[in-house]
Amino acid sequence: MELPVMPPVKPMLAKSVARIPPGMHYEAKWDGFRAIVFRDGAEIELGSRTGKPLTRYFPELVEALRERVPGRCVLDGEIVIARAGHLDFDALTERIHPAASRVRTLAERTPASFVAFDLLALDDQALLDVPLTDRRALLDRALAGAGPPVHLAPATTDLTVAEEWFERFEGAGLDGIVAKPLDLRYRQDERAMFKIKHERTADVVVAGYRLHKSGPVVGSLLLGLYDGQGRLQHVGVSAAFPMKRRAELVEELAPLRMDDVTGHPWAAWSEEAAHESARLPGAPSRWSGKKDLSWVPLRPERVAEVAYDHMENGQRFRHTARFRRWRPDRTPESCTYAQLAEPVRYDLEEILGEKG
Repeated sequence: MELPVMPPVKPMLAKSVARIPPGMHYEAKWDGFRAIVFRDGAEIELGSRTGKPLTRYFPELVEALRERVPGRCVLDGEIVIARAGHLDFDALTERIHPAASRVRTLAERTPASFVAFDLLALDDQALLDVPLTDRRALLDRALAGAGPPVHLAPATTDLTVAEEWFERFEGAGLDGIVAKPLDLRYRQDERAMFKIKHERTADVVVAGYRLHKSGPVVGSLLLGLYDGQGRLQHVGVSAAFPMKRRAELVEELAPLRMDDVTGHPWAAWSEEAAHESARLPGAPSRWSGKKDLSWVPLRPERVAEVAYDHMENGQRFRHTARFRRWRPDRTPESCTYAQLAEPVRYDLEEILGEKG
C-alpha cells in the first residue's frame, strides 16, 4: 500500500461544549466505531481510533468499499450497525470476535455500514492541510455514486437545521451534533472539533461499588433502576471522582456494606446463565479479559442523581454517568425506568436519504 497518507492515522477528535456554536459545518454525531479507511487499489485497511486494524472484523465492508469508493483514497468515518431503523451499538461490539467463523456469521446476520464524513487523501494528493470546506466538496464528489452500505454523512452549515437535527435524530440512536470550523485543517489526535450531546438526569439506586485500581477507595459506583417487574437492573456506573472523594465515599457507604452478596438483588452476578434474563454487574465479556470484575455489595437503600447523555436500547447508560448529588428525599423503589425521557423514534434510513 502506497498512499499520500499512510496508516496509522489517529482521528481528529472533538471536545464537549454546552451549545451548538454558530457559523460552522454541522453533522450528526454517530454512535459507532470510528474508522479510517485506507484504499490503494485492491488493498483496503480499516484503522481504529487507536490505530489498530479493524479489517478482519468487517469483511462485508471491505468488499463494499472496493465497489463504492475511489481506487486510491483515505476516508474518515464511522462503522455502524442499523437494525429496525436504529443504531445498535451492542450488535456492533459483538463483531469484535477472535473466531473467524463467528465473524463470518455475524457479517451475514448483522452487516455493518460505513458513514464517511471526511476525506484525508485522494489519488496522489494528501488533504490534511486543505480547509474542511474544500475537503467536504471533494468528498461529496468522490462518493457521489456510492450506495448502501457506504454512506455520505449528511451535513449543513445552517444552524437552524443543526438544532433541528439535534432534537430529531436522537430517536434513531444518534447522540448529538458535531460542529467543525469551516477552515479547519485535519489535526490528528487533537480535539479541534466540537461535540454537543444530550444530557439528562436520572435518580438511580447505588447498589455497590468497585475498588479503584490504586487501592482501597471507590473506583466506580454501580447503578440500578427497577424494571416493570420490580427487579433491580444494573444500568451503568459513575466513576469520575477526585481521589479524596473516592476515599470519602468508602466511609459514607460503610453502613450499607454487606458482608457478602447473599440476599442482594444481584447475588447471581457471577453465574453466566443469570445474565441472560437480567442486567447484572460483571457480565462475561471478551472485552474484560482477565480484569477483576468483583465488587462490593451495598444494601440498595441509597439514591443518587446522575447525568447521562444516551441510553443504549433503552436499557443502560451508553457512557459513564456523571454523579450530581445524593437524593435522600427519594426512595429506591421510585427509581424506575419510567422516569427516563424516551426520544421520539426516527428512522435512520431517512437521515441517510434512503427513503422519503
